[in-house]
Amino acid sequence: MFRSLRLTLVLSLVVPLMVFSGLAIYIGLGAVEKALNDRLREDLELVARAVSGPLSRAMSEGDEIVMGESLESIFRIGRVYGASVFDEAGNQVASLGVADSDVRSSESAEKVIASGELGGAFRRVDGQPVFSQFTPLVADNGRIQGLLQITRKRSDFHKLVASSRLWAIVIWSALSLIVILVVVLGHYGTVGRHVSRLLEIMYRMKPGRWRVDEPAGGPRELRQIYEGLRDMGERMAAAETEISERVTRERELAEQLEYQEKVAMIGRVAGGVAHELGAPLNVIQGRAHILRRVGLPDGQQRHLDDIEHQVERMTLIIQQLLDCFRHVPDSRRITDLASVLRTVIQRIGDDPKCANALVATHGLDQLAHIKAEPTRLELACVNVIRNACQASKSRVQVSLIDGGEHWEVRVEDDGTGIDPAVRERVFEPFYSTRPAGEGTGLGLAVVGSVLKEHGGYAEVSESEFGGCRMSLFWAGVSGHEQ
Repeated sequence: MFRSLRLTLVLSLVVPLMVFSGLAIYIGLGAVEKALNDRLREDLELVARAVSGPLSRAMSEGDEIVMGESLESIFRIGRVYGASVFDEAGNQVASLGVADSDVRSSESAEKVIASGELGGAFRRVDGQPVFSQFTPLVADNGRIQGLLQITRKRSDFHKLVASSRLWAIVIWSALSLIVILVVVLGHYGTVGRHVSRLLEIMYRMKPGRWRVDEPAGGPRELRQIYEGLRDMGERMAAAETEISERVTRERELAEQLEYQEKVAMIGRVAGGVAHELGAPLNVIQGRAHILRRVGLPDGQQRHLDDIEHQVERMTLIIQQLLDCFRHVPDSRRITDLASVLRTVIQRIGDDPKCANALVATHGLDQLAHIKAEPTRLELACVNVIRNACQASKSRVQVSLIDGGEHWEVRVEDDGTGIDPAVRERVFEPFYSTRPAGEGTGLGLAVVGSVLKEHGGYAEVSESEFGGCRMSLFWAGVSGHEQ
């Protein structure tokens, strides 16, 4: 309901406490005022009783001198405002100070005469609020022969009460201020600063920054809230990590699905193209062989050689297209990668394109089990090593390195290398760093396709020989899978 805990404490605790304490002080002051009024009345009654006897005798004897001395003694005994003596008819007989000249219309005076008991009331005399005390004057025979009126200013009754009220208000105000200060400062010291720190921690919590590392502080309840906030941050961080991993996995699955769909589509197109071009190419190649057997003049023989070369090149392109986009069923099995590499090295030795390169090996004597389709695995290794031979000046090195979870096939050459700006594109179909007509741009595309099929990946960097380093990473096989 309230905007802050501090204001809530003040309004719900301090204010009611001050209201009840103020009410208690008010009731106490009323009791004190009544007690003071009773005390002042008792003082007037004592004074009246002290002089009522001499006044009664003086009034019976008609001695005005004694009557005047008795009235003067009243002023010496106590602080009064006026004193008067009246006969039984209410007429003034003697007076000193400020007093009524006629009490025949006073109900208090009539009650005193009728009952013979003391009485009094607050009234105004000469425009001044006073308390008027009436005392019956009784003759020797018991008859009430007159009244003694003693008046005292009302301010005398209330002066002490007013002073007490002023001090009560001062003390109550000071006490209220002290209580408010104690509540506000105590709240800040024991609760407020810890709550503010918790709010700062909550405001800082956001995606990527859910964990709370600050130490808990404050009362037990606030520490429990802090621990709950920390647990919530841990759960949010774990959920965020799980969601991120799930999104990554779904993205990878979507990419794999898209790739497989693309491969399937291009595979169908490549198969159709290979089928449609295969027959015409076979006819052209067959006619070229017939012409070669028949024999042609030297000038025309060169054209025949060009025809055969281009037919072989087109046949190679079709074969690489089929290799790149062929859909291969999942026939992977445990295969020794080192054995495959040794076979590939032997085949490369008979390849005319690798005749000028010295191929060195390292680490092919170890056992490297991976789960792969042997034919596709061999095709990828042949293409990357043949590509290195064609790009090298004279040296190629093939290494097999155990990386723990992965086996790395590292192929290095001493050629011109590959520009870092285009290294990510070398596995794209039809992209080639060689001049037009010297490469199909499908050799490394086949390597990338095989790697995707087997869950591997490739890295292209600079070789220590100055040329290109191409690393193929294949997932190893754990002991229980073997």
